[in-house]
Amino acid sequence: MTELWAREPYLVAWAVFALGLALMAKSRHLVKQLIGLYLVQTSVIVFFMALAVKPGAAAPILAHGALHVDPARYINPLPHVLMLTAIVVGVATQGVAFMLLRRIYQAHQSLHETDFGG
Repeated sequence: MTELWAREPYLVAWAVFALGLALMAKSRHLVKQLIGLYLVQTSVIVFFMALAVKPGAAAPILAHGALHVDPARYINPLPHVLMLTAIVVGVATQGVAFMLLRRIYQAHQSLHETDFGG
């Protein structure tokens, strides 16, 4: 178990998660909170991608007519596909969030929570 947490991608993921969480908790500026949320999402993606690493494994592309396949030789493509989907959904969500922040700024001339009763 100690070997799992000693790997660099996990440490990076936890550091970015902590940074994003701290930014969301401490800042009262809505753009900074949104950036913190994006950092948390990025750290989760890095974490899941690090979990999917299988040293010495190949891409799951089989030759035509291969009948007997050793699954231990290939990586599982499912985590990669799920994280690609998470990236696409995250980018779309960020776009909508920034549009909403623009509308909030137009209505209140501020993006600080305290300026409009938040």
